[in-house]
Amino acid sequence: MRRHSVSECAIRAPKRVLMRPIFGHSPHKTPMKFATWNVNSLSVRLPQVLAWLTANPVDALCLQELKLTDDKFPHAALQEAGYHAVAFGQKTYNGVAILSRQPLRDVVRNIPGFADEQARVIAATLDTPEGPVRLLNGYFVNGQEPGSEKFAYKMRWLQALQDMVRAEMALHPRLVLVGDFNVAPEDRDSYDPDGLRETIHHTTEERNHFQALLALGLTDAFRMFEQPEKSFSWWDYRMLGFQKNRGLRIDHILVSEALRPTVTACVVDRAPRKNPQPSDHTPVVVTLGESPSE
Repeated sequence: MRRHSVSECAIRAPKRVLMRPIFGHSPHKTPMKFATWNVNSLSVRLPQVLAWLTANPVDALCLQELKLTDDKFPHAALQEAGYHAVAFGQKTYNGVAILSRQPLRDVVRNIPGFADEQARVIAATLDTPEGPVRLLNGYFVNGQEPGSEKFAYKMRWLQALQDMVRAEMALHPRLVLVGDFNVAPEDRDSYDPDGLRETIHHTTEERNHFQALLALGLTDAFRMFEQPEKSFSWWDYRMLGFQKNRGLRIDHILVSEALRPTVTACVVDRAPRKNPQPSDHTPVVVTLGESPSE
């Protein structure tokens, strides 16, 4: 995510820390893990993505800000790592992809009926033993600052996305919406909620759009669990943002009502943010169907 004036599911819990869910669940026999990560240039970060997948062999990884065209997408390297991929890229900016251990089908690129030259949304269906799961991956509009034309575009885009999600959920009740939302939904999702109040990512309008997505029947998987305070997924490169934990939680995983009872964990993996030449975001991972006692 390109940051402007703002100086971004929990700080990764130790691997076997058990988090008590707020909502009840009924575990699947086969646990599955889905992750989202804004890599801020896949060409630069590909070695880090491959290393992370080796250490964290998730069932699907959704990427944002590829910053490369489809003909430059590293299908061969990902196939060698055991992942199928569908991508929707463009030169220099934006771009989204879904990596999956199983083949993906019924791919949709961008928001149907919404004229947009920017590659921001990709959706695909993943077949699982428990039934198909629809994955929607978005690189949400940044918006620059309230009152700007880019902010107005963000508002139009968010409304169009809401319409797409509503239509997708009618067809696919087992749905997961992930991505870099560029919205800090609550004050606790910002390192300085008072100082940044009504600035970009913190405006009432943006937060209302986030709540509208939840009102469609989605749940923020991260907030299903007790989490450490000041849990963020993005930190500015400037002013020692990561070292001082001056971050935002703007990368999210929302699950539909049909999947909510199966969610057993949602964490932010801080480790990649410590890499040399890191992305300014770090992965968020949700687990479905694993017993908390395991």
